[in-house]
Amino acid sequence: DRIGEAASGTNYGITRFTKNMLFDEKMGGTIHIALGNSYPETGGLNKSAIHWDILKDMKNDGEIYADDKLFYKDGKFLI
Repeated sequence: DRIGEAASGTNYGITRFTKNMLFDEKMGGTIHIALGNSYPETGGLNKSAIHWDILKDMKNDGEIYADDKLFYKDGKFLI
């Protein structure tokens, strides 16, 4: 019931989904979260029997806001 990881993919050299999460979660224009276990090497403290990655393609109409400011749109960070 806890988020163990959250990230945005920045590798625009990966252009199609491979069904291999190790590649797909890094694809430019995507974001992902993982529920459950976190990696202690990154400072995460969650301990769980699962690490369930959930991936979202943001390239078509995807937006992320922080403090009511748009900072990510259509799979790219805004300057």
